[in-house]
Amino acid sequence: MDGKPTPWIDTHCHLDAPEFDADRAAVLARARAAGVVMQVLPAVAAAHFDAVCALAHDHGLAYALGIHPLYVDRAEEADLDRLAEALARHRDDPRLVAVGEIGLDGFVPGLDWARQERFYTAQLQLARDAGLPVILHVRRSADALLKGLRRIAVSGGIAHAFNGSRVQAEAFIGLGFKLGFGGTLTFERALQIRRLAAELPATALVLETDAPDIPPQWLYRTAEQRAAGATHRNEPAELPHIGAVLAGLRGWSPEQTAAVTVANARAALPRLALL
Repeated sequence: MDGKPTPWIDTHCHLDAPEFDADRAAVLARARAAGVVMQVLPAVAAAHFDAVCALAHDHGLAYALGIHPLYVDRAEEADLDRLAEALARHRDDPRLVAVGEIGLDGFVPGLDWARQERFYTAQLQLARDAGLPVILHVRRSADALLKGLRRIAVSGGIAHAFNGSRVQAEAFIGLGFKLGFGGTLTFERALQIRRLAAELPATALVLETDAPDIPPQWLYRTAEQRAAGATHRNEPAELPHIGAVLAGLRGWSPEQTAAVTVANARAALPRLALL
């Protein structure tokens, strides 16, 4: 044993978020000390494309470019052209590993579903044309996302923060996707997610934090606690602890869990293997 931590890949981290502005260097240092050797930084809006690209290059990470469904209502139609231009400009950049975060959100009330679908379809087409996988936002939208993927075939990717049914999980897997599991997995009441993580094929699983969001159980604070000033910011250094929960559910060692999920991340996002 050489004393080095087991290497992990965080397949979904919003390191460009303002929650990290005060201590981003320390967040990165803690992640590396924990063995998180790679992070994938998905953009959520056209205004963020340059930031995630710069962070990835400055810190040896990876990035994805896309327009998040929660940002579609404030996006301009021209932002799709900006995405097409950015994908073309960075097409030879090995750190550009996917188109994302894209998808559909059926949970937040008041969103324009037709506009979401239009942006989703357009971004699938851009991913197909670029030969890149996609990172999908899946929230009460799995069937609609699958319908789009059957119409516009892409080279797989990751269904981020997967929370659908077993049938939906198998449908994504059948289309070449891996399923992202993160902080929600750590809550004992998340019975369906924990069951899927325990029972789905080992080749289907990748790990993520979605930092600063979706904190694991040990970081969770109630609304009252947050109002009183308590913080529950998630960060990529938590990934090995989330991995330990997955290991317990699968009966794996932490080392096996890291090896399996890292291999799966590289299969889902092949450019990761080049970094």
